[in-house]
Amino acid sequence: MPMDGVMLGFMTRELNEKLAGGRVDKVTQPERDELILTIRNKGENHMLLVSASANSARMHLTREKKNNPLEPPTFCMLMRKHVLGAKVNEIRQIDGDRIAEIDFEALDEMGDYVIRTLVCEFMGKYSNLILTQNGGKIIDSVLRVTDEISRVREVLPGLTYQRPPQQGKLNFAALEADALEARLRGADGPAFKALQGAVTGLSPQTAREIMLRAAGDSEARLEEVDVRALAEKVCALAAAFPGLARPTLALDADGRAADVTPFAYLTRAGFEQRPMPSLSEAQEAYFRTRDRAERIRQKASALNRVLKNNVERCEKKLGLQLSALQDSERMEEYRVKGELLSASLYQVERGMKEIELPNYYAEDLAPLRIELDVKLSPAANAQRYFKLYQKARSARRLAADQKAKTEEELNYLEGQLENLAKCGEEAELFEIRQELEKEGYVKPSHNRREMKSLPPSRPLKLNASDGTVILVGKNNMQNDKLTFSAQPNEVWLHAKDMPGSHVIIVGENPTEKTIGEAASLAAYYSKGREGSRVPVDYTLRRYVKKPSGAKPGFVIYTHQKTLYAAPREVIARD
Repeated sequence: MPMDGVMLGFMTRELNEKLAGGRVDKVTQPERDELILTIRNKGENHMLLVSASANSARMHLTREKKNNPLEPPTFCMLMRKHVLGAKVNEIRQIDGDRIAEIDFEALDEMGDYVIRTLVCEFMGKYSNLILTQNGGKIIDSVLRVTDEISRVREVLPGLTYQRPPQQGKLNFAALEADALEARLRGADGPAFKALQGAVTGLSPQTAREIMLRAAGDSEARLEEVDVRALAEKVCALAAAFPGLARPTLALDADGRAADVTPFAYLTRAGFEQRPMPSLSEAQEAYFRTRDRAERIRQKASALNRVLKNNVERCEKKLGLQLSALQDSERMEEYRVKGELLSASLYQVERGMKEIELPNYYAEDLAPLRIELDVKLSPAANAQRYFKLYQKARSARRLAADQKAKTEEELNYLEGQLENLAKCGEEAELFEIRQELEKEGYVKPSHNRREMKSLPPSRPLKLNASDGTVILVGKNNMQNDKLTFSAQPNEVWLHAKDMPGSHVIIVGENPTEKTIGEAASLAAYYSKGREGSRVPVDYTLRRYVKKPSGAKPGFVIYTHQKTLYAAPREVIARD
């Protein structure tokens, strides 16, 4: 569920209990809209992640160590200046809404203690992190909001911080039955929507959960319930919620994290609900894959555009080359006409527009009509056809050569698009960018937010049903390293005649079943993954060679066999 008011209430209580009284030892900003504060408290180090990402705004403790820019962003430097070494006084939620505040007690330039507050607004695309002091004066924010962006509220250094408009909603943390009843009586339709409109910070999911617990039906309509009784039950639930704390991770049928709730939601009864030691651990388990994939997708978007633009360029070029080859098919026609004219010049008179001559190259000597240029002599007309023949022959040779190069480039670019889609780590994305820079498709980056050196990425490591290890390369650099570090007698696989991953079965003499499972992986990690049966070549690694000067990931191979496999990812990971 999103970081709505109810979720944030549980989270701030958990964080305040763990962090209040601690000191800020370190501040980093791995992403443009994300801070990590390392806070030492009661002999332990805690890493507090606070994100203003539009798609995953949140706060929780984390154990994941992220890569940071070579040069810290401006807001990171500012946070270090104002809160490094500061004491965490309190972490609290504001009026049951999606706003949390972290108070830091720190020394100012004069050596006096001051309170600085990091205001964390978790409001979808309007999320922000704002540092204030002296009664709300804004020091700075992760996202500056000018009057051109918002006429309602500016967020700029030097201005006084103002909370987002409340729209007159009731505070869920301090609900009163009379006030809630008055709001609900003025509405109709689904009760959860009316509740969401009356109370601050409620997501549709939480509003449905409250209705299920209070009215027995998450989709109950106000016309069908006793509004007074409903209001009283909702208020009782609101008061009881803090005591229900039991962080839960909802898992789908494949065992993947599908949702996080502060306690077991009845509306999530269709999922496996796994209790978690803390809400922070539940949040991290949920966002670990989801947020990383979203970040990778955002960072890959520029490379994706570059690759698609170059694919379109190659496709247009290939079309022109194919057209030139088709035009060159008249080459023999030009030669025959030139030969016939040269052999029959005595029959051609100057000024003729055309002439029919016996075609000695045809079995039945059928007459061939030859168009003539009235301005040229008979001999010059014959030479004109010979020149057209030479031009068409040269064009065919050139177009055929260019066509082969264009097809090779197109295959490379489509392979890079496949590699980009398989990226799951920042290191893999970085390697693809490095390769594209080397090949001249992308200009070298001199961005001040360039990341620190990343460790080399590693191929995907999976287990076949009999426990045999299968390695899958996810980009060209991985493919080359994987293939040419394998043992000569290990089996190598690749989808036939299409971009895809190199796959190695570790060890010699694998079973036919293992080869079939590896082939399914090769099909899944290829351009043909949407098909039902994909041809996959396999051979021993000793028969795989890399031509001199070939692009990364390109190989040739012999002694191969081909089988047809259904694209499928082996779930077991080593």
